[in-house]
Amino acid sequence: MGQIAGLGGMRHIALKVREVARAKRFYQELLGMSVVWEPDARNVYLSSGCDNLALHEVAEDFANSADERQLDHLGFIVDSIDRVRELEQDFIRQGVTIVHPFKIHRDGSASFYCADPDGIVIQMLYEPTLSRQNLR
Repeated sequence: MGQIAGLGGMRHIALKVREVARAKRFYQELLGMSVVWEPDARNVYLSSGCDNLALHEVAEDFANSADERQLDHLGFIVDSIDRVRELEQDFIRQGVTIVHPFKIHRDGSASFYCADPDGIVIQMLYEPTLSRQNLR
């Protein structure tokens, strides 16, 4: 099994948190991450340069439920919007479950979400800053 063309590795993780402001302070002050995008008071995206961490605030009762996972999804960086579309079609042909279909987001990124065999959600993501980086 080899490298998939147009895939830049797993460099995006999204976490569900109880208080986004508290989590944002932690990642900024203790780990030196910077805010990339803050679409609203319950969601923030941070980076240390070559990665992307999304923090999504969830309701207290939801966050405390026994079966709730803090990992919302993980993301693989893709080199172009067209390649995201191609991968979605490839995955569909291979019988992979599509959780959320292809979409272009407000920040210029584009993605679709699928599930691995155990139901872990994976985002295939074109992100304007990360996708242009060459880490090899």
